[in-house]
Amino acid sequence: MEPYKRKAQYYETDMMGVVHHADYVHWMEEARIDFMDQIGFPYARMEAEGVISPVVDISVKYLKPCRFGDEIAVSVAVESVGGAKLALRYEMRGNNGETVCIARSEHTFLDRNGRFVRLKREMPAFCEALESAMEPAEDREP
Repeated sequence: MEPYKRKAQYYETDMMGVVHHADYVHWMEEARIDFMDQIGFPYARMEAEGVISPVVDISVKYLKPCRFGDEIAVSVAVESVGGAKLALRYEMRGNNGETVCIARSEHTFLDRNGRFVRLKREMPAFCEALESAMEPAEDREP
């Protein structure tokens, strides 16, 4: 998968010129949408088919500050897929390739009636695409 790339915008910074912590979560969402496009399952398509994917858990570890104008590359990897749950990992790298943030999000999948969508049974092609993008076990954090 190609990392999602973007530049830190002026409006995302505080008076010290540092990107606000909440913006990293927005970048995760942008990267996740790009990741879904890359594996052939755009969010818009899933929603048109009546499937939504709310975030049920999120964690972010900030390592270095990002500043206005920094180009950020966000890599997304599948940590796990099971039942109706998906866990993703994110690594954000700055201009010099240095890791500035690592993060994780968990998502569930629901139909229009709010019932869980069992990925392997109800969306096998999507599940297969996710599994093919799964992060190797040795690359995962403990």
